[in-house]
Amino acid sequence: MSSISPVHGAKSKVFHNNDECPVYKKAKKTTLIAGTTKNLCQKCARLNEPGIKLTPENRRNLYASAKYLDTDAKKKFGLQIPFEIYLQDPQVAFDNPTLGFDEAFYVNWEPGITDGPTSARFTVVDYNGDAETLGTPASWDSKSSQFLYNGLPINHSAAANKDHFQFHQVNVWVVLQRALMQVEDSLCLGRHVPWGFPGNRLIVVPHAGYGQNAFYDRESKSLQFYYFDSGGHRIYTCLSSDIINHEFGHAILDGIRPYFYESTLVETAAFHEFTGDLTAILMVMRNNKFRKGLAEGTNRDLKAASALNSIAEQFGSMIDEKPYLRTAVNNLTMEKVTDEDGPHTMSEVLTGTMFDILDRFARSYYRDRKKTWPQTLFFTIQKMQQLAFQALDFLPPVDATFNDYARAVLRSFELANPVDPHHYYNIILEAFHKRGILTGRQESELRKRVDLRNTTQPDIRYSVNDIGRSRATAYMFLNDNRRKFNIPANQDFEVVDLYDAQKCTADGRLLPKQTILQYLWKEEVLLKGKRFGEFDGELTAISCGGTIVFDENNVILFWAHKPGTQGDEDNGNRNGILRRNKFLEKLTHRIKSGHIGAIIGSGKGLLGTMIPQMTVERKSGRLDFRLAPHFKLNDDIENNFKSNRKWEISS
Repeated sequence: MSSISPVHGAKSKVFHNNDECPVYKKAKKTTLIAGTTKNLCQKCARLNEPGIKLTPENRRNLYASAKYLDTDAKKKFGLQIPFEIYLQDPQVAFDNPTLGFDEAFYVNWEPGITDGPTSARFTVVDYNGDAETLGTPASWDSKSSQFLYNGLPINHSAAANKDHFQFHQVNVWVVLQRALMQVEDSLCLGRHVPWGFPGNRLIVVPHAGYGQNAFYDRESKSLQFYYFDSGGHRIYTCLSSDIINHEFGHAILDGIRPYFYESTLVETAAFHEFTGDLTAILMVMRNNKFRKGLAEGTNRDLKAASALNSIAEQFGSMIDEKPYLRTAVNNLTMEKVTDEDGPHTMSEVLTGTMFDILDRFARSYYRDRKKTWPQTLFFTIQKMQQLAFQALDFLPPVDATFNDYARAVLRSFELANPVDPHHYYNIILEAFHKRGILTGRQESELRKRVDLRNTTQPDIRYSVNDIGRSRATAYMFLNDNRRKFNIPANQDFEVVDLYDAQKCTADGRLLPKQTILQYLWKEEVLLKGKRFGEFDGELTAISCGGTIVFDENNVILFWAHKPGTQGDEDNGNRNGILRRNKFLEKLTHRIKSGHIGAIIGSGKGLLGTMIPQMTVERKSGRLDFRLAPHFKLNDDIENNFKSNRKWEISS
């Protein structure tokens, strides 16, 4: 879009760059036309709505109060600015032009936006590791609040040139900015999200090199997007909102639960992949234009809506000759998948479960509330965003399983919806049970709704305000209540995270403020026996700990924990022994399969050329086993459990 910012007043008129507007047809040589909005198309009329002229200083001052303004006010004051991006990817845009571009995709304005694009949380660095080249960045024009290249706006028209790298840079940055805004909103996490590494900016590399994949990589603090050729076309993964949001989902989860890396469980890696795929589905459904197209073309059947339930359509069609990379519509259960299937396949069980819930929510709302289908879709995405993301704060700090997530979802929903007249809780419960994520016994127990006050309450009480202000105070609270939280008396532990969250319900009702406390310790384990190969006789450790969720009245709402083998409670001890045995079993399996080793090759670019499923490093006389430092969009033969690749063992 060639435009000036709304903050520059209403006298000049701005039009999008195509021939749909009759005024634009008569004045193709200029994009600034004085006059009224008479005879303008709806898109141009929207873009030409009067703004309010602000000085740069006034704009910065108003930015500080932006959270108190509604969306329309933010747009009027130029605190949200429009961009033109692909709704999903170039293939979807070609097949279905109505779902091609969003010409007014709004993201929050920040005073520090600059070239790259660069903002407070993201910086785009267009470095190609294969060619060893650094691309020219998009240039930020603060007066018009838009990105330029060679003095021209980077917009819809630029996308016609498939190799317009500056459009690629802006496209990926805009999608990420909007996704972060949504995830940090009160409807989701209700707080700022940290990254899983030191620093505040996530590096975004839109053309990292040639290959059929995309990565989130903690070690290089980056999202890496690759490109490849197929069927006479060059496919850029940075142009797919599904792929961008999938990788962003990894970054979000790593930021709020960084110790998930310290797991031998394929299920924990699969949970990472699920988070990525679900983020992709929910973010695209959150888009108004996409939802409108969905309402008009689905005949109220979400499972038939391939644009919604199919993930990375262009990528999948080019590499697997399928209309998608993965789909949320499936019949997989926990009984049908094994570790050998790999994390991507296993993740589809949970993705399918959540899509089942989404579908049943929509059908129930439409049937019971007598609303239109567009109203139904808006309700559904609001409800699902709340359901999926708010539960992440209820997960334990380590070794997350699908069962952990199911319990977190149910408890989070219960707290936000103590009165549930339409029985959505039962819909959620039945979906998890049907997929084998919850056992029959667990399903029966959870069906008995309990008091909203959790039964786990401390022996020695502290003010939650004091706990929330200081990690030292949080440590003392836990230390004084070791028996209650099953922390061994002689075990040193660490408060690894402490934060407040202000969340809301789907209908905008603010929930009581939550304080989330995470603690962790390491329990040493001796690897003894031939089954551990060259690691025989070495020391390693399993991570133990928990997550406690308080409300503002000092009530513990939820406690999720992963016990060790020591403690004061017999049940905790038994569960800890089971955890240790499972840890050793999974580690043995990975050693036998040859999937533990070092990153191989790194001559060019930011990443190694081949990366095993698990890495190992010696720290303080102990072996530290971790999942690979990055999560990939797709399995490849080198990393598949069935490939029988024998990685060079290195400690």
